[in-house]
This record gives sequence, structure tokens and C-alpha cells, in this order.
Amino acid sequence: MLRPLLTSSSSKFQLKGKLHIRWCPTGPLAFLPIHAAGIYNTDGTVACSLADIAISSYTPSLSALLNSSQRNVSVQSSIELLVVSQSNTPGVNSLPGTEKEMQYIRRHASDLRIPYHSLQGQEATVKQVLSAMKKHPWVHFACHGIQDTADPMQSGLRLSNGLLRLSDIIKEPLPNAEFAFLSACQTATGDKSRPEEAIHLAAGMLLAGYRSVVGTMWSIRDDVAPSVADEVYAEILRDGQPNSAKAAQALQTAVRGLRERGCPFASWVPFIHMGV
Repeated sequence: MLRPLLTSSSSKFQLKGKLHIRWCPTGPLAFLPIHAAGIYNTDGTVACSLADIAISSYTPSLSALLNSSQRNVSVQSSIELLVVSQSNTPGVNSLPGTEKEMQYIRRHASDLRIPYHSLQGQEATVKQVLSAMKKHPWVHFACHGIQDTADPMQSGLRLSNGLLRLSDIIKEPLPNAEFAFLSACQTATGDKSRPEEAIHLAAGMLLAGYRSVVGTMWSIRDDVAPSVADEVYAEILRDGQPNSAKAAQALQTAVRGLRERGCPFASWVPFIHMGV
């Protein structure tokens, strides 16, 4: 079943003259990149794309969307940004691109004098990160992500001393939660054995209280992620007015840039937006 939730032309969620569609897919459709629907040429370029006429977001359920929408979506006068980065996590491949990603985000935050706090390397422990998440409305993770198909609640983000599990995140009170960018692999990957349930990190962040979440449907390239983050933060911090409600439009702009530069389909299609 596929339930597209369209905003009308008068909706406050409409961005730059485009419809904003919030997809609520269930069953096998939950594993399809609906946002990338289009007519493709034999060389992989797009002749006609859904993204040309609409902005796509996803929601794991109608109630999750309604709960997020009931909160204030106005421009935030002030924010505090937490960036968690792991370029050399023990036991897994290094991610040198995360250092460039941090540089881009730090530059955007510094230009607007936005309070910025980073936890990287050995500093980024599960306990330290959870504590910092309680204080910072915006959080950005640049690290390895894991989807546990046997027990989705054990899916998590690899930190210096282990996994920050989905179960750890949703049981913590996060009263200031606003925006989360999960620049890691498999943060919005569904479970084939539970096709009617959206149990993954991105959906869990919505459950934890975040209104707007950027996640990934499968693995992402280390050399592509920094570019996407750069474009997204340039847009949502534009004109000195931090606004997480622009995240869906910002992500679409970033992905369009990858497409126009000739990046392969598999490099840009995993990035999705969830929430409002």
C-alpha cells in the first residue's frame, strides 16, 4: 500500500512553488526509492523526474507525521549544533570524508556564529553523545551505521566505544530535539521480515522527538556525503536564519547537484528526508 500525503498550494509546507509529498509506503513499497521515480535514458541520465515537480519526504506512519507537524515549524532564532564524527572507528573501514564533512559544517556554523560542539574520535563515546544530544536541538552524525535485521532496535551508529543503539536513543528524554542528519550507511533501511513496520534509525529519531531527519536507504559513498552535507547546511542556514523546516528542499537541492555533476544513480538515490 502507498499513501501519498500531498500538501496543497496554500499549505505552509509548500516550498518554492513545488508540491511537498510525504510518502507513507508499506509492504514491499517501503524498500523502493519513490523519490527517485522518473524516466531514465539508457546512459543513466534523467529525462523526466518526480523531483522536477515535487519535493519528497517520508513518514513511517500518519501519527508520526501528525505528532511532528503539531510542533512549531517556524524559523529558529537560535540553535545549538552537535556534530559527532568518527573517521577511524576500530574494526571497520576508515572514513576520511568525515573530516571534510566536519570542516564544511563548522564553516557554515562559524559564518553565522551558531554555537557548535563537536565530539570526534575517542571523545565520541555512547555516554558522551547521549548526554550532548539532550542539550543540542540539532545533531549531525558522520560515521558508520548498522541495520540489525535480526533485532532492528539494536541498529545503531558506531562510536569510539561501541554502538549508539536505537534502543538507547528512544529511551532517553530529548526535550530539545529538532533536526537530525544521519550521514551514515543504512540509517533508513527497512526490514524485509517486517515489511509493514518502519523500524530503523531515521524512524527512531522521529519517535525520539526530532521533527526533521535526513537518513540513508542503504550504503553511501564517503566521497559524496561531505558534498551533500555542505549543500544541505548552506540552504537551511541561509541568510542567517536557521530553519530545519527547509531540510527537505535543501536535500533535494543537494541531490540535484550530484545528478547534474554526473554522479551515478547509486551515489545520490540513498539520501532521503523524513518528517516535516
